[in-house]
Amino acid sequence: MDQQPLVGVLAVQGDVREHLAALEASGARTCTVRRPAEVDAVDGLVLPGGESTTIDKLVRACGLQQPLRDRIAAGMPVYGSCAGMILLADRIADGRPDQQTLGGLDMTVRRNAFGRQVDSFEEDLHIRELGGEPVRAVFIRAPWVEEAGAAVQVLARVEHGPAAGRIVAARQGNLLVTSFHPEVTGDHRFHRLFVDIVRQNQRERS
Repeated sequence: MDQQPLVGVLAVQGDVREHLAALEASGARTCTVRRPAEVDAVDGLVLPGGESTTIDKLVRACGLQQPLRDRIAAGMPVYGSCAGMILLADRIADGRPDQQTLGGLDMTVRRNAFGRQVDSFEEDLHIRELGGEPVRAVFIRAPWVEEAGAAVQVLARVEHGPAAGRIVAARQGNLLVTSFHPEVTGDHRFHRLFVDIVRQNQRERS
């Protein structure tokens, strides 16, 4: 039987508690990550939603940027939701001049692509990799993927409305991203998928 993986949630800003609960319900041990030593201790990491420019500044202020980049480059599984998607993108279409990312995903992301807080919405998405029932996706000041490289597997696109066709969930190797917030709906299928990615990575490294 596989050892229960330890999955951290970056806890400098954002919806940390909800991700911890979803991960624990998906079979992982959890911890918060605020210090460089904690980056080295985890088998996988979640980058939660929040404000991407604020998280970027706090990551640098806490000395976390280079340790995170190193672990991502070494193949650590990471799941980013909303702001976390922005942090994992190699490029930002409308980032602030001083904004930096951790990178790893060959894609361009547009911040607040769907509009302001008042433009938040929900939509059912049909995601083949999760099977069965559609996923209720909650978009809150959400980004979308403007361009994705050949190595990026598109998992979901907006299905209706003026943004139909925009990429809102993707995977590249051990990196998984959604522009929406599955941690707030009670549907843990994305978190279970991520925990499976972490377990598979553990098996390959053992």
